[in-house]
Amino acid sequence: MKRIPTHHLFIKNMVCDRCIRVVRDELTGLGHDVRAVTLGDAEIGNAPSEQQVSAIRSMLSANGFELIEDKNARIVEAIKTAVIRLVHHDHSSAPLKMKYSEAIAKEVGKEYHALSVLFSSVENMTIEQFIIRQRIERVKELIRYDDRSLSEIAYMMKYSSVQHLSSQFKTVTGFTPTAFKSLAPTHHARRRMPLDKVK
Repeated sequence: MKRIPTHHLFIKNMVCDRCIRVVRDELTGLGHDVRAVTLGDAEIGNAPSEQQVSAIRSMLSANGFELIEDKNARIVEAIKTAVIRLVHHDHSSAPLKMKYSEAIAKEVGKEYHALSVLFSSVENMTIEQFIIRQRIERVKELIRYDDRSLSEIAYMMKYSSVQHLSSQFKTVTGFTPTAFKSLAPTHHARRRMPLDKVK
């Protein structure tokens, strides 16, 4: 059976289901045979011409995305996508079946130590620090928009205890979760940061 040719486009700043829909619709609008779109990756039929790549690049830029053409940048974005998926899109309340490091290595398809070294050299922070910041952004969202207790949030976010969550939260934000919740909605600390801007 003849294998149908496909081409992968690696895309920066895709962080949610809406991003997937936008990229799928826009690529279809440009006339591409879209086979699949996931966070950070769009699969189309056949490799695009230079003119088509230029049009894709412009379309992505207009929608707040970016075409990733450097190999190391692709790997770093794949790490970020894996972390965002694990932290923000895994809604299971069950404990993680594997450590974040194992899950990231499995998803990216490379040994974790090499990923860690590359990520730190490019982003000037460790993968662990990036995970912590993403987890705190998710906790901020749950505190602000959800009726769960802090104990329930700690369990949902796989913290070992409320104390561990509170300590990490204060280190990152400068506020305790309770103080953060009591702040006025317009306060800068309560504004939700876009996931692709979390540093």
